[in-house]
Amino acid sequence: MSKKPFDEKYRYVSDLQRLDAHQKQIRLFLSKLFPFFIALIFLVIVGVYGGLSLEVADENLIMLVSAAIIGGYMALNIGANDVANNMGPAVGGRVLTVMSAVLIAAVCESAGAILAGGDVVKTVAKGIISPGDGLSITDFRNLMLCALLAAALWVNLATFLNAPVSTTHSIVGGVLGSGIAAAGFGLVNWLTMSKIAASWVISPVFGGLVAASLLFFIQSKVFNLADRVKAAKKWVPILIGLMAGAFAAYMALKGLKKIWKPSSIEIVAYSALSFLVFWVISVPYISKVSSTLTNEKRDINSLFNLPLIAGVALLSFAHGANDVANAIGPLAAIVSTFSQETVAAKVGIPIWVLVIGALGLALGLLLFGPKLIHTVGDKITRLNAPRAYCVALASAVTVLIATTLGLPVSSTHIAIGAIFGVGFLREVLENPNKRRLKPGHKLNQTSADAFSNVNVRLKRKLVRRNFVFSIAAAWVITVPASAFIAGALFFVLRALI
Repeated sequence: MSKKPFDEKYRYVSDLQRLDAHQKQIRLFLSKLFPFFIALIFLVIVGVYGGLSLEVADENLIMLVSAAIIGGYMALNIGANDVANNMGPAVGGRVLTVMSAVLIAAVCESAGAILAGGDVVKTVAKGIISPGDGLSITDFRNLMLCALLAAALWVNLATFLNAPVSTTHSIVGGVLGSGIAAAGFGLVNWLTMSKIAASWVISPVFGGLVAASLLFFIQSKVFNLADRVKAAKKWVPILIGLMAGAFAAYMALKGLKKIWKPSSIEIVAYSALSFLVFWVISVPYISKVSSTLTNEKRDINSLFNLPLIAGVALLSFAHGANDVANAIGPLAAIVSTFSQETVAAKVGIPIWVLVIGALGLALGLLLFGPKLIHTVGDKITRLNAPRAYCVALASAVTVLIATTLGLPVSSTHIAIGAIFGVGFLREVLENPNKRRLKPGHKLNQTSADAFSNVNVRLKRKLVRRNFVFSIAAAWVITVPASAFIAGALFFVLRALI
């Protein structure tokens, strides 16, 4: 009889604990749905905004609203996937927190899109198709709409799978697939396609070699010397000047190319001037900061924090100026067909279209970007400030080299290739740290010829090989996957209309 109150009290407490656990699960579920709810509200607003921004015939209103919503959806996905390539290394190097990286990137991306996104955009991605008289206005609208939706779906899937892919290649694949479905293979510019295929190899290899070369230089001239502080006072200002000069040229060629077109001589002059100015300015600054540092690597690493933050901010600005066209280019092309009866090579960008692209980039980054930022910054190889600095600078330098040589490159592939290059160089430089196999180790017993010597060493794996293959596979199938999706969507849309 005396145990009954105790049992009831115990049962009451257990019920409260179960209720609390259920409430926690509900809150967790709702927190995961919150970003999607905000994204849905954004797309609804975009659809209404797009429908009210242009006076069109009733039969064209559905096309206009659909194009605006899908353009906003593509912008969200670009922000979620592509921006991680710029901010990931800074987060992985523990220079920026995820939140600060997201906020900096959101501001710089939207500023680049609005201020330097240009007032004219190509109607077809990278000249991948050449629409002629045989392509009707209706088919052209359907083609661009399907291309945009296919690219957005593919980038969304890649983000879900933690795979950083090129949004430019995604939209190119979409235009390719819907273009073939609309008018056959003769519509495709196969020379451009071959260049894009070449960039799958050129971009990551170039990026990796440049990043590895920069890191090797820093290790040899600073970290491998007995007096690291003295070496840092000499070389870090030069490296800051190098970054300033490289980014001056990079912004002229990429970040501001749609609103400012300097000559080659002007670019070289501005780049050289930027190198000298920032080198001279940083000498006393680095000297003052170094006076409070010890000879430890951790202290020397901190000297790269400020130039790294400036570098990734500029990369984000240039990315917003360039890749916003992947979202609004097809949308602007569709909008242009409501005011003219021919398919133009280039069209103007209405301000409301540009705003959709800019806000979509920023919102996609804020809501869904942190996941891929962690993947790029933490899961490929371990980064610190100097390594992340090399990745950021390699991204700018590689674009400059490739542009000068006329080689096709992808900024996404360059950044990821640079991270892999840094990781593989670490494996080479840390070779002396390999561990010996002990007598009787199972690897010694596997092969008497190969492992009989107890001095056989195992190489430390500082790069996760599974990411090499999964990311490379995502790159290779991006164009055919988005092309297949776009072609299927075009046939469905044509059948419904």
